[in-house]
Amino acid sequence: MIGRMALSLKPMRGHLMTMADVDLALVLAFDGSASVTYDEFGLMTGGCGAALRQPHIVAGLIGGPLGASLCAVLLWSGARAQQTLVDWTLIDSPAAAASFATDVQDLPRIVPPGNTAIGEALRAAEQLLTLLPRPARRTVIDVAGDGRWNDGIEPGPVRDRLVANQVVINGLCVLHEEPDLRDYYTAEVIGGPGAFALVCQDYQSFADAMSQKLEREIALAAGWGR
Repeated sequence: MIGRMALSLKPMRGHLMTMADVDLALVLAFDGSASVTYDEFGLMTGGCGAALRQPHIVAGLIGGPLGASLCAVLLWSGARAQQTLVDWTLIDSPAAAASFATDVQDLPRIVPPGNTAIGEALRAAEQLLTLLPRPARRTVIDVAGDGRWNDGIEPGPVRDRLVANQVVINGLCVLHEEPDLRDYYTAEVIGGPGAFALVCQDYQSFADAMSQKLEREIALAAGWGR
């Protein structure tokens, strides 16, 4: 369900338990900063929606040992511009996966375009994880964007705190403006067991890159290797 969620920035607590109900809890955190045009934003959300409809991705989301995943979507830009656009959604059937894919494809761009506050985006995702309705075997934040941090708190300390709480942070870097963005994400953004950053050259190839990333994350969540 698309909806808004207030984000009071509290320390993480209680989302990691010994008994899990779902295989994967995944926050999709999309860049809505000024460097992303409206056409590019449409390619990003549409590409992610298309990836989520692919049969092997659907099968992975519902085919792990526990048969279900939880997914949510966060849109971010500057230091005071983060918004949860899709609340935690249980994906336990092809119909649920299709509905979530439609929500992602139809995301409104309701945060104001601004700077690139990756640290604030991670902190907002951290708070979202405290609201998990069910414990997960693996907890992942996906950060997708096309630029380095330039606003708000730096991402490194937030990344380190999340990793200490057994959260994995992966990246999808669009290289059309910063060809070495993956190097920055590797050093300052991603972290945790099996963390990785994939790249695509432009937003036209976002769907393929997102499909590859989801496939890899699902495999890790299910214990199927890399």
